[in-house]
Amino acid sequence: QVQLVESGGGLVQPGGSLRLSCAASGSGFIIFKMGWYRQAPGQTRELVATIIRGDSTSYADSVKGRFTISRNNAWNTVYLQMNSLKPEDTAVYYCNVQTPRNENWGQGTRVTVSS
Repeated sequence: QVQLVESGGGLVQPGGSLRLSCAASGSGFIIFKMGWYRQAPGQTRELVATIIRGDSTSYADSVKGRFTISRNNAWNTVYLQMNSLKPEDTAVYYCNVQTPRNENWGQGTRVTVSS
């Protein structure tokens, strides 16, 4: 089983930056896809960005050009660099990690963009 620990959320002013991290631990798994989702109050969870083996990435239209997803060499940590943050980026951000056996979610980290 994969355990995920997220960090990096917080309060930031519009136009600011944050970097989220999600570290996967456990044994006997190989990750083939990692991603970030977010859920704003009263809204459904939505895809923000994903990265798969081979480093192909995809982004929601609303974050293209502002957010960058990346991973470490060991393929057990995923990052989300968020620049030019807007109030509408306010949400709880969830890490998602997929192995051939299952899909795993982090506990969520809150990002608040406000002046």
